[in-house]
Amino acid sequence: MTKNLKRLDLIFKNEGDSEAILGKTLARSNEELISDLIASGLKGRGGAGFPTGLKWRLAADDKADEKFIICNADEGEPGTFKDREILTSVPHKVLAGMAVCARIINCRQGFIYLRQEYTYLVPHLNNAIEEFHQLMKKFEVDFQVEIFMGSGAYICGEETALFESMEGKRGEPRNKPPYPTNFGYKGKPTVINNVETLAHTYSIFKYGPEKFRDLGVKDSRGSKVFSVSGDTPIPGIYELEFGMTLQKFVDDFGDGDAKAVQVGGAAGFCVPRKRFEKTIIGYQGKLTGVSLPTGGSMMIFNSSRSMYNVLHNYLDFFVEESCGQCTPCRVGTQQLLMGIQAVKRGERPSTYLDKLLGLAEVMRVTAKCGLGQSVANSFSSIVENFKEEMIY
Repeated sequence: MTKNLKRLDLIFKNEGDSEAILGKTLARSNEELISDLIASGLKGRGGAGFPTGLKWRLAADDKADEKFIICNADEGEPGTFKDREILTSVPHKVLAGMAVCARIINCRQGFIYLRQEYTYLVPHLNNAIEEFHQLMKKFEVDFQVEIFMGSGAYICGEETALFESMEGKRGEPRNKPPYPTNFGYKGKPTVINNVETLAHTYSIFKYGPEKFRDLGVKDSRGSKVFSVSGDTPIPGIYELEFGMTLQKFVDDFGDGDAKAVQVGGAAGFCVPRKRFEKTIIGYQGKLTGVSLPTGGSMMIFNSSRSMYNVLHNYLDFFVEESCGQCTPCRVGTQQLLMGIQAVKRGERPSTYLDKLLGLAEVMRVTAKCGLGQSVANSFSSIVENFKEEMIY
């Protein structure tokens, strides 16, 4: 690893002054706080990148008599494990972000939607929540937070499927619009933010929007917590600035033989070595441009890895985790998997991969939710860049 790696410490730094910071923040006006969020350029760190300040403002503008704030801790994307560490190390920052949001949008109830595999965190989080509730009483704020346990379904990381799960229904995505800021949990206006997003709001309210905005690049402001895994000598969790090239990333984290990086987990894009220098980690665009957004998962593959096996594993995952609600995803994921198997066995010609690429694009535009739509990301980027490894 290069000695010049600039590792930040905004998220995980625990300075012991959370009570004072929260009190100072709650003493400010709602408009000031939203303006700071907008000025900071903070976008959702779950991967979608929706502007956080705008989301809070939309929910605040709704005049409903009941609203909710939900922390999405259903960290199910393969290769992502940074939210678990945030909740372990600095849960007070996440809870503080929820409290400020609650005050702004005028809600009294919040939830942490925790993935089933993180059950072991419940006692730790309950202790943090109890301390938080005592702090709310001290500040005379009527706001309570509860933990809601998921059941291990990947699809429930999608916000509307998460609402369905919380309402006791089958975890299936809803049609949009209406959007959660107007029609979310129990049909009420709901702000749903990723764990890391809420922790970043704490830093912004503490240090001001300028410090956050000075990090990163245009349209990709601030820092990002990355879960680094795969063929790397230093796997782990790192907070870095947005805007770095993939070449810089593999120089810092690779083993010297990186041939591809999967940016954003199974739902993300696989970038080959020839594109490392021209690809920026950020929100400016998709693979057709020069930038790639990510929820945090960064998986490095070296020359010893079969990209066919990598794709096969991703498709196995999508087949298993598809909720089955819409035909493009339910049938499409299975056909893609059977298709690459047939080509690998020599039962189909290599030209059949072009038909599968066409199917993946159909799924991108016709699947109901992000799961089915994102299958094309990994499928197309792996097949197009490593076609020779797909052929028998």
